[in-house]
Amino acid sequence: MLFYSFFKTLVGQPVTVELKNDLAITGVLVSVDQFLNIKLDNIKVVDEERYPHMLAVKNCFIRGSVVRYVQLPAPSVDTALLQDAARRERQQPAAGARK
Repeated sequence: MLFYSFFKTLVGQPVTVELKNDLAITGVLVSVDQFLNIKLDNIKVVDEERYPHMLAVKNCFIRGSVVRYVQLPAPSVDTALLQDAARRERQQPAAGARK
């Protein structure tokens, strides 16, 4: 849930999503769900010569399982806050865990 919560704070920010098939798409993050499916608006393909068929596409929905990387704007990332949240999440007992 840590990444889901973090990505929710980035709605409205420009991001670049690299897919497992080497397609990289830059756009404005519209929404993200608990499966890390991503919706982008105002998209542009990073390598337009390799993917000319994507020039006409203006928005897209990306299934979370096909994402390789998400590049974020540096000012939007608070590493101290992420580290603190990761520590707190690790210390919480897992739901449904046996004692």
